[in-house]
Amino acid sequence: MTRSDRTGLKRDLGLFEVTLSGVGIILGAGIYALIGKAAELAGNSVWIAFALAALIAVFTGLSYAELSSIFPRASAEYEYTNRAFGKRLAFVIGWLIIFSGVIGASTVALGFGGYFEALTGASAPPSAVLLILALSIILLWGIKISAWFAIVFTLIETVGLLIIICIGVPHLGSVDYLDMPNGLRGVFEAAALIFFAYMGFEEMVKLSEETRDPERNMPLALMAALAITILLYILVALSVVSVVPPEVLAASAAPFAEVAAEALGPEAFVVVSAIALFATANTVLLMLLAASRIAYGMAESASLPTVLGRVHPGRRTPMVAIVAVMLLSIAFLFSGDIAFVASANDFILFATFVVINASLITLRRKEPELPRPFRVPFAFGWVPVLPVLGILTCLFLIVHLDGAAILLGLGIAVVGGLIVLVRWQRSG
Repeated sequence: MTRSDRTGLKRDLGLFEVTLSGVGIILGAGIYALIGKAAELAGNSVWIAFALAALIAVFTGLSYAELSSIFPRASAEYEYTNRAFGKRLAFVIGWLIIFSGVIGASTVALGFGGYFEALTGASAPPSAVLLILALSIILLWGIKISAWFAIVFTLIETVGLLIIICIGVPHLGSVDYLDMPNGLRGVFEAAALIFFAYMGFEEMVKLSEETRDPERNMPLALMAALAITILLYILVALSVVSVVPPEVLAASAAPFAEVAAEALGPEAFVVVSAIALFATANTVLLMLLAASRIAYGMAESASLPTVLGRVHPGRRTPMVAIVAVMLLSIAFLFSGDIAFVASANDFILFATFVVINASLITLRRKEPELPRPFRVPFAFGWVPVLPVLGILTCLFLIVHLDGAAILLGLGIAVVGGLIVLVRWQRSG
C-alpha cells in the first residue's frame, strides 16, 4: 500500500470516470466560445485548424500517457520535469500549470457569467464569483461527487455539440471547406488559438493519485478522451460553417446559439445558451480541480508551502489547495477577454509541452530501466520520434500567437523563475 492510499487522496475513480472527466475538461469553453474567433481567422477551413491542433495534442498526449504510467502522481508535470531536469525547472513548470488553470478558470467563469447575463439579465462578474464559490464547495466535498458532477455536465455539453452536428449534417457540402480568406497563416493562427479547446488532456494526469490502477487506466483514459473530442470538434467545425458564414460566427458572442437560431428559430438560441452554461461550468470545475491537485502535489514535494498539502481528514480532499486556487481564480476574474487569455494560456501550455516532451526524451536516455506500462511508439535508437515532433510543432504554433499574450505568459514564467532564484539562494 502506497502512502497515497494510506493517508493521502482517495482512489475512487475507474477508467470510465477518468475518461468522462477528461472529455469534460477538454470540451467546454474553448469550442463554445472560440470557434467564432477561429472561423474569422481560418474561414471555412477552420476544421483544418482543429485537425492541426489535434495532431499536436496527440504528439504531446502520448508523452503524457507514458510519463503518467511511470509516475502516477498528482504533481504530474512537476514530477516528470523534476526527474528529468531537476527541481528548479520543475518548479517553474508547476508554477505555470497552476496559473494556467487559475487564469483559465476565471476567464471561463466570466464566459459563464456572460451567458447567464444574456438569459437572466444578472450581472456577469457576481455570477462568475458565485460559480467559483459553488464549484469549490463541490471540490471540497469529495472527488467522487466532483467527478459525477463533471460526468453529468459532460453529457449535457456533449448533447449540445451533437445538436450542432445534427443541425449541420443536412448542409454539409454547401460551402468550399478549403476556403482560406487569410491563407495558410490564418489557419495556423486559428490552430494556435483553438488549441485552447483541447486544453484538458494534460490535466487528466493530475487525477492519477485518485484513480484505481493508474498505470493502466490513465494512459487508456487519456487516449480515449482525446479521440472522442477530436472527432466531435472536427464534425462541429464542418457543421457550423455549413450553416452560418464565418464572418457572422466571428461577430457573435454566442456562435453556437447563432447556428441553432439560424436553423431552428429563436427558441433554439435559449436552449443552446442554457447548454453553454453547463459547458462553461464544467470547464471551470475541472480547471479548479486540476490546479488544486498540482498545487497539492508540489506542496507534498516541499516546493510550495506545506500547508497546501493539508488533506481534510474526513473528505480526504486537499482543502487548503482548493481554497487557495479558488481565491486566486476570483482575483483573476478581470484579467481580460477570453480570446486574449486563451492565447496566454496556450503560450503557457506550449512552453510546458516543450519541456514535457523533452523530459520524456531525456528519461529514455537517463533512466531506460524504468518500468513503462505504456510506451510511446516509434524511435530511432533511444530517441522517440513523436515527442521530437511535439516539440517542433509547439514551437511552430508559439510564433503564431498574439504578441501581448506571449508577454503575459513570459511574465508569469519570469515570476516563477525569480521565486526559484530567491528560494534556492536562501537554501543554498
